[in-house]
Amino acid sequence: MKRRSFVTALPLAAAAVTSSQAEPTAAGRLKQSLCRWCYSKVPIEDLCQAAVKLGIQAVDLVDPKEWPAVQKAGLKLTIVPGPTSIPDGLNRKENHDGIEQRFRGLVDQAVAAKAQSIIVFSGNRKGMGDEEGLENTVIGLNRIKKYAEDKGLLTVMELLNSKVNHKDYMCDHTLWGVEAVKRVNSPQIKLLYDIYHMQIMDGDVIRTVRDYHQYIGHYHTGGNPGRNEIDETQELNYRAVAKAIADTGYSGYFAHEFIPLRDWQESLKQAVQICTV
Repeated sequence: MKRRSFVTALPLAAAAVTSSQAEPTAAGRLKQSLCRWCYSKVPIEDLCQAAVKLGIQAVDLVDPKEWPAVQKAGLKLTIVPGPTSIPDGLNRKENHDGIEQRFRGLVDQAVAAKAQSIIVFSGNRKGMGDEEGLENTVIGLNRIKKYAEDKGLLTVMELLNSKVNHKDYMCDHTLWGVEAVKRVNSPQIKLLYDIYHMQIMDGDVIRTVRDYHQYIGHYHTGGNPGRNEIDETQELNYRAVAKAIADTGYSGYFAHEFIPLRDWQESLKQAVQICTV
């Protein structure tokens, strides 16, 4: 899935997993996951082995050809590829027929693989006003929600920043996304709250999580600035954020989506420990 165009430049080594970082971490109250694209140069078998040893339970954004490796490792598939792209999504009515058709096929594939969720995007503005885009997005989500409900597959629309990474993207503020989910009013249609993206656009992460957690079906991490490690090198206190999310009673997946600047295994191990609350 070509979700991030810059992943080929990631400075990651595909080193084999070693026993030096193999001890399992405490389970905590959050079901932690990781995003495949952040470790694109690491063989999927090595990545899954490391995940299992760290107590990680799932892998996000995995290309279908790698699903068998994830399943063989005993990990869940979360946020599988959906019927939209970041620039071309639900906010345009002319896209809806194709989205609905693709959605049904992708949902069937995901359900057969026992995936937990599927991703959708609003699309870019391209000159469209936010209210018109909101109305169109709600129409589009309403067209796919019954199939999601019938199949029991959570569908999440991702919140992305339009300031740094995804210029012109429409679903770039929490309240816009929340309003869309409210209007659709389905237990299977929620938001993917990417903490990195929303720190850039909205800030006030902990208050937002407390106020709108019922509209959020999945979380992504990432250090700001840079989308790197979630440690003391960046501006958010991820342990406090993780605790706030757990305190809401959240039972979904909490996935690490940061680009390691150092040894990927050590960075991932540290992230898991920070967010084990």
